[in-house]
Amino acid sequence: MSVEILDGATIVHFLEDEEAFNNSVGNRFARLDTNNDGLLSYDEMLKELQGLRVFETHFGIDVESDPDELARVYASLFIQFDHDLNGAVDLEEFKTETKQMMLAMADGMGLPIQMVLEEDSILKKAVETEFNKVSA
Repeated sequence: MSVEILDGATIVHFLEDEEAFNNSVGNRFARLDTNNDGLLSYDEMLKELQGLRVFETHFGIDVESDPDELARVYASLFIQFDHDLNGAVDLEEFKTETKQMMLAMADGMGLPIQMVLEEDSILKKAVETEFNKVSA
């Protein structure tokens, strides 16, 4: 993990760089697809959904959440990705929803913010791509 400065423009620039975005999302998808069938089941995606920590923190402080409520939220998030509702997420669905989520995040950002990012996260790749363009 590393602490990075992130703003909406960095995210938008990354999304506009189709090669960087597609490579990053494709790599993330491949890591999640543990049985290599080209689809993400709910179980394969659950760790990724849990990594979003939707309810587990409140103003940066860990709080105990109702397990049933978390299960409903994760199921709802999975359905958000599963556009054709066939019980699995393919690469195109994953790519489309990831892009929509990142655009929503970019739209919601005001000033640049400091965030802790996982080394292999898509947001970290966005920061690295922007840094490489600026330093070139």
